[in-house]
Amino acid sequence: MTLPALDTTVDYPAGRTESTATVLHVEPLPTGLVAVLLDTTPVHPVDAGWPDQGPDRAVLRTQGTELPVLDCVVGATDGSALYLGRDIPMPNGTPGWAFVVAHLVAPDDALAEGLSVVAVVDAGYRQRMSAGHTACHLASLALNRALADRWKKEVRTDALDNPDFDGTAIDVSLIGENGSVDTYRLGKSLRRKGFVTEGLTGQLAEVESVVNAALAEWVATGASVRIDRDGPLLTDRRYWICELPAHEARIPCGGTHVSSLAELGVVRVALSTADAEGTTVLTMETFVG
Repeated sequence: MTLPALDTTVDYPAGRTESTATVLHVEPLPTGLVAVLLDTTPVHPVDAGWPDQGPDRAVLRTQGTELPVLDCVVGATDGSALYLGRDIPMPNGTPGWAFVVAHLVAPDDALAEGLSVVAVVDAGYRQRMSAGHTACHLASLALNRALADRWKKEVRTDALDNPDFDGTAIDVSLIGENGSVDTYRLGKSLRRKGFVTEGLTGQLAEVESVVNAALAEWVATGASVRIDRDGPLLTDRRYWICELPAHEARIPCGGTHVSSLAELGVVRVALSTADAEGTTVLTMETFVG
């Protein structure tokens, strides 16, 4: 079978949850599953470089058969072999490589190159994950603002022109249904960049209150949210845009989102710290609803 020469066209940034597509390649994997590559897909995959949002729940329908998508990951090919996830050897967008969405399904005799399929995403699950991702961005902006006076050196700023604590200190970000969990390392590297960690643990309740007040203010505006993108392909740059009344927020992002803050209802965070082998770790849990 011929491996794709072009990147996958992706519909999920536009909010699509169903697309008719053509099977370009079917490849058995050592795990016993099969990787199905389509010319276009509405299914959000796990990104290899920043896997904060997991895959959509979805099915592939063809010839009276419905195949559950058991996983969905970004892959890449140079035309001779298919690499998935962390096994991809080249950076995103490398010339001569095609970057693709691989739908992992159980083996089925109905699958064949050239076959027409309908990819259908679980819209309810997508909505809950999108709410979690939008709330995560809002919470990061609110946290940056709440911690702005703890910087004693110039650092890069965020989408609202506040010092970017989130982007500087983030260790792990995980998007879930109607929420997220972000962890930040408050170690020597962060202190060298100018962030004052002393006394933060004792002021955590105050910081949490300030963050939640900002979130309540922003969500009450019902501001519109959209994804702008440079093109329709998987590798094209995409941006989360939130039209807050005082300042448009624009953040590079490959995930899915709601179309309005009014869809979130209530957003709040809980902050906590813990010791991890001598380094203080700040955790922000974000909740929607």
